[in-house]
Amino acid sequence: MIEVKTADELQAMRAAGLVVARTLAAVRAAAVPGVSTAELDELAEQTIRDAGAVPSFKGYHGFPASICASVNEQIVHGIPAKTQVLADGDLISVDCGAILDGWHGDSAVTLAIGEVAEADLALSAATEAAMWAGIEAVSAGGRLTDISYAVQSAAERAAKDDGVDYGMIVEYGGHGIGRQMHMDPFLPNVGKPGKGPRLKAGMALAIEPMLTGGGGETRELDDGWTVVTADGSRAAHWEHTVAITEDGPWVLTAPEDA
Repeated sequence: MIEVKTADELQAMRAAGLVVARTLAAVRAAAVPGVSTAELDELAEQTIRDAGAVPSFKGYHGFPASICASVNEQIVHGIPAKTQVLADGDLISVDCGAILDGWHGDSAVTLAIGEVAEADLALSAATEAAMWAGIEAVSAGGRLTDISYAVQSAAERAAKDDGVDYGMIVEYGGHGIGRQMHMDPFLPNVGKPGKGPRLKAGMALAIEPMLTGGGGETRELDDGWTVVTADGSRAAHWEHTVAITEDGPWVLTAPEDA
């Protein structure tokens, strides 16, 4: 069963989404060479709490921080650390969640630190484009894997255009979201269209593709959280929380002026 929200509940999720958007904007502005990921985490937590919200991630199954900060070959779930200092040329994916009045927002961006290689910028752009393709495929009356197919197809088009065989991470994907951060259904980033549950207005999904500059194989570090590319290639991760409406997708974690 996929939870269907009322219009008022979706408005409450939008409020939580705006907290996440403002937090990611603050982190984006602060993410420069010489700054540690622990400092970014402190900034994110303070921004979330100043808005009267609570970090979704901190304490979630024991996760110790308010953001996931995944640098270079780290794909997802990177733990912020004082020893992880950003350097010129790094690529960092920042995943952030906030709970406001019981409702969750969840979003991720990939940021270029200083002067970044063109290949890494293209990787991030391809991942972001795949996310937006998935969002555009959200439609009341459609099927869940219509989104999966759109994400996969956009990634494959980018790979062809860029001349790079991007790796698609298939073990991780999007999810339902609402009063819990992770809810049914699991949303794969690959798949044939026309499969899975039928989408209805009032549902909310987090759409989040992850691509690598190499293969799609992953491994988990000894910290029990950080997932890295098996071949050491760089990774990118983009995510938005999206509501399904009769008028199309509503990006709940978009910035206020977007």
